[in-house]
Amino acid sequence: MSGSLAQAFTHNFLGHSPRWYKASILAFLLLNPLLLFTVGPVVAGWMLVAEFIFALAMALKCYPLMPGGLLVLEAVALGMTTPKALYDELVHNFPVILLLMFMVAGIYFMKELLLFLFSRLLLGVRSKALLSLLFCFLSAFLSAFLDALTVTAVIISAAVGFYSVYHRVASGTDPRQDSELNDDRHLPQLHHQDLEQFRAFLRSLLMHGAVGTALGGVCTLVGEPQNLLIGHEMGWHFVEFFLKVAPVSLPVLVAGLVTCVLLEKLRWFGYGTLLPDNVRAVLANYAAEDNAERTQRQRAALLVQGAAALMLMTALALHIAEVGLIGLMVIVLITAFTGITDEHRLGNAFKDAMPFTALLVVFFAVVAVIHDQQLFTPLIQWVLALPTGQQPGMLFIANGLLSAISDNVFVATIYITEVKQAFVSGQMSREHFEALAVAINTGTNLPSVATPNGQAAFLFLLTSAIAPLVRLSYGRMVWMALPYTLVMGGLGWYAVSYWL
Repeated sequence: MSGSLAQAFTHNFLGHSPRWYKASILAFLLLNPLLLFTVGPVVAGWMLVAEFIFALAMALKCYPLMPGGLLVLEAVALGMTTPKALYDELVHNFPVILLLMFMVAGIYFMKELLLFLFSRLLLGVRSKALLSLLFCFLSAFLSAFLDALTVTAVIISAAVGFYSVYHRVASGTDPRQDSELNDDRHLPQLHHQDLEQFRAFLRSLLMHGAVGTALGGVCTLVGEPQNLLIGHEMGWHFVEFFLKVAPVSLPVLVAGLVTCVLLEKLRWFGYGTLLPDNVRAVLANYAAEDNAERTQRQRAALLVQGAAALMLMTALALHIAEVGLIGLMVIVLITAFTGITDEHRLGNAFKDAMPFTALLVVFFAVVAVIHDQQLFTPLIQWVLALPTGQQPGMLFIANGLLSAISDNVFVATIYITEVKQAFVSGQMSREHFEALAVAINTGTNLPSVATPNGQAAFLFLLTSAIAPLVRLSYGRMVWMALPYTLVMGGLGWYAVSYWL
């Protein structure tokens, strides 16, 4: 009996994850206290960061919330951070949590409109290079004025819509009825090759769109949360912020768009896959049938969603309220005027965002450990001790490296605070202070595309419903982001070092 019970516990621990994965997490949990009490909290803290990155990298083996949560619970129990420090981190980042709770759900209720609009784009533009450029540019443009997570949610919703239509039609089910999209067993063999090609096609568009959010987000005061923080510390308004970072942001934007086209033309790093003709035919037929069968109520619903989308963009551009509250407004308006009145249909909208919201809380706990153990402090002190001419370039590199493994908002907060203290104490001129502020802003935005950890939009994409459907793993995201990382990081460093 005891043996059977032990086997049950072993089987239940992290569910269907591979045995080697379960053993790795258990080894981490045993190793951390040993490191803490033998070599100290700094080494143990960096080990925790590496372990959490491992959990993110293995997201397709087990959703990172469970293993990451166990690691964080242990860190709190060992005193590497405190519940109060985690709570303070959550309060500081509450706008992001509010956004995930309500904005992603708001986008869910606009999925019919998004599928309608993106179908026109997907079916109307046959050139893959031009289509990719449009995805990247539109994501960059929208992210300069809206929130990168909101833009990513729109792209994900459209991709899920396309994938679900083809998968259901190919499986012989009704494309308008829910079905298990992860199950390919009912798919005829002749559709498997088309499905794999379609997955690669969607992966490339999703990555172009995600990178676009970074290209546009760096440009403006409202593009990313850390931009607003840095602008506030510097006293820069919207236009002044844009002009200060333009010597870095605009050349990188152009280079990023050129990279997008070249990747599609050269078919490097997993890009360049075309939309299969059979898939195009299925989507075109679905669009035609959808248009022909659309009822007056459905047309009215599309008009309501369109009006809500305009209100959403206007409210976000004018910043009349926190982004999450604007998302709640969208939910109320669309559901009230499209006949959605039951709790079940309302609850479905929150299914995708809430696991990621919980994961983000765990991520902020890791950030709290980094903060409490001052893991970044030696690097900050080293950069500020360098000759003045070398500081902007090295600050860009330091911010990029740390943002790739941590939270870029946290990294920006730490660096701008330290640099401002040095300025206030008379260690540098205002001109040099501004150059360092630009280096911090661009450093936390551009090289951080290297990993899903560095950008919230990338992490959201990795843990979204579309990632397992199109086989978009952590490693594949890193590989597909590599050319963008080299171009954006390299040109960004050169511009910070020589053009400011």
